[in-house]
Amino acid sequence: MATGADAAEPENPHPRRRLRLLPWTGPEDKPCFLITDGDGGRVSRLADIAEEVQLEMGARLLAHAEDMLTNATEAQLRFLAERLTEALRDSLRIAESRWTGPCGNQERSCR
Repeated sequence: MATGADAAEPENPHPRRRLRLLPWTGPEDKPCFLITDGDGGRVSRLADIAEEVQLEMGARLLAHAEDMLTNATEAQLRFLAERLTEALRDSLRIAESRWTGPCGNQERSCR
């Protein structure tokens, strides 16, 4: 029979490890995660670069949208809406990765 101490949740053997939501998806559009210790390995640096590119492209797209909205055709507006939707999806994914993480808290410490 287990006592209260025996039934306690085991300690995390790797307390610095965290899950990071990556800025791309895998097969079937499923999310990709990286288990990281926060020291910035090769895949983590690649993800940082991808996020930076996605945010910069989103900012440029928004500036372009502001310039063209007054004279755009219906087809141009549809295309623009599709690209803005993609940029917003990328931005939200980056925000989720940086601030809430897959564990639902800012620390993103997962066992």
